[in-house]
Amino acid sequence: MQQYLLLIYIDPSLLRTLPIDDFNTLMRDCLAHADKLQAEGTLLAAQKLQPIESAQTLRVRDGHSRVLDGPFAETRELLAGFNLIVAHDRDEAMRIAQGFPWARFGSIEVRPLEDMDAERERCGAPAAAMAAAVP
Repeated sequence: MQQYLLLIYIDPSLLRTLPIDDFNTLMRDCLAHADKLQAEGTLLAAQKLQPIESAQTLRVRDGHSRVLDGPFAETRELLAGFNLIVAHDRDEAMRIAQGFPWARFGSIEVRPLEDMDAERERCGAPAAAMAAAVP
């Protein structure tokens, strides 16, 4: 099984056209779908992000830190939340993503996660358990 991150992007202008009762119905359906996936062991974590106005972006260049209000990228679609899932392959991950309604109001990016233990081994970093024990 492979882990995938489903990045939920929304276009606020599309979402604003939705009556509040319709939005609440979509949200309830989304949460019910997430609850079902979690009960099956498919959904590992999920979270809705606070509005974009609460975001800050950190950039470090040439040793100088710079903090900007909001996201760095100018885009119509904004990152609104995520779901961390496990799936047999990319096709199954895409089918799981299609069960969420948000692609109608933006997009859902389906991205496989790297194996961090393999990355630790590749770059010569200590195993996670050993790294946590180091003061």
